[in-house]
Amino acid sequence: MNSIQRFSLTTRRGKRLSVVKSCVRHFCGRDVVIKDEGDWFYSPEWWDPQDGGYTVSRAVSNKGNGIVSVVAHPSSLPSRDSWGETEKWLEKRYMEIMPRDTEEKSGRFNVLGYQWRSLRFNDDTRQSTVKVMAACRTLQPNLKSMVSVGLTSLAASKFDMRSVAIGDKQMRVLCIGHGGGSLPLFIAKHILGAVVDIVELDPLVISESVRAMGFPAFSVMTATGKRVLPTPEIIDQVMWGGIRERLSLYESKAEDFILRNQSNTYDLIFMDAYDGADIFPHSLWDSSSVFMKALSKTLHHEHGTLVVNLHSDADISDIDRSNEGVTTGKYVRKVGKAYKKGLLENERNGLVFACEVPWLCNVSLVVSRGMGSEGRDREKTKSNLMKTSLEVDRVLRLPFSCLDYLKTGLAII
Repeated sequence: MNSIQRFSLTTRRGKRLSVVKSCVRHFCGRDVVIKDEGDWFYSPEWWDPQDGGYTVSRAVSNKGNGIVSVVAHPSSLPSRDSWGETEKWLEKRYMEIMPRDTEEKSGRFNVLGYQWRSLRFNDDTRQSTVKVMAACRTLQPNLKSMVSVGLTSLAASKFDMRSVAIGDKQMRVLCIGHGGGSLPLFIAKHILGAVVDIVELDPLVISESVRAMGFPAFSVMTATGKRVLPTPEIIDQVMWGGIRERLSLYESKAEDFILRNQSNTYDLIFMDAYDGADIFPHSLWDSSSVFMKALSKTLHHEHGTLVVNLHSDADISDIDRSNEGVTTGKYVRKVGKAYKKGLLENERNGLVFACEVPWLCNVSLVVSRGMGSEGRDREKTKSNLMKTSLEVDRVLRLPFSCLDYLKTGLAII
């Protein structure tokens, strides 16, 4: 679970030392009646079409995403009673980074308020929603599904998740599509051995994720593979110690990045790359393309796992009746078969399956090189994943479980 905070440093006499205009996040948890403040229960606060909110920033993309904007909405939680704990935590973290500073010099941290912020394309598609000003936020349901199903599938491929969790072993992750950056931040925070590359086509989305959505600026890379900032700013040091160095955010087309970096090997790849018209580009799932061949080289040949976020296209006349419980339509099956041909055609093992995202018309499509071909039996595959999910939950202590998505059903493609 993560949260975003925005603050400025002042002396006791009110003299402003510095102002941090961007938001910064941290991850936290709290035992309350509804543990997850990103729960759909709170969605009316930022989903209600009657509440337009107010625009924090707005600009036109020249990379196909149309109008990119960040819109703010009032937030009901958390209560003011919880602010003090967060303020103390900020002071403690700051003094760890800047031990020579005293309270008189740096001033006290104060939580000023809470609000939801949504990153939107063309005033319609909500890419990410976060809670700012020290407020908790869980990944969107579709991102929860991608993370939990992806990690569970990787663990089911005999990948050593325990060693990766404590940082004894490295796990290379690639995120194609950045948005507000919630998914890579979550992975890097919860898995100490995770090293995450992120590819985003639109420089405007990158700048807004840093300026208005709290993504660490130190993670942004140049075209030559160097960090834009030679050293982390104070705010990145306070909030992102131990995480920022394991995140690398590149401005690039996914195809170009993969072709340039075919020597990289990724254990886990997340693909959530929709354009401003909310369309998943065919170039990213064309089985005969140069991109697919390069993608096949970069995906680990033994346990590599690809997770794709797709919009469900099923209707009553289009349902695959051989997979009860999951309504995979023609489009989802077509995309799944394309990845199967492009990534698994010459593999001994391998499995392609889909899980629905409850309450949303989304599907997490998984391509696993490590799950055996005997996994064609849907019930055996589902049972195996459920067992593995319990182990992943125990090792990583995720705030949500893959079981929530497996229970809705599973479709073998």
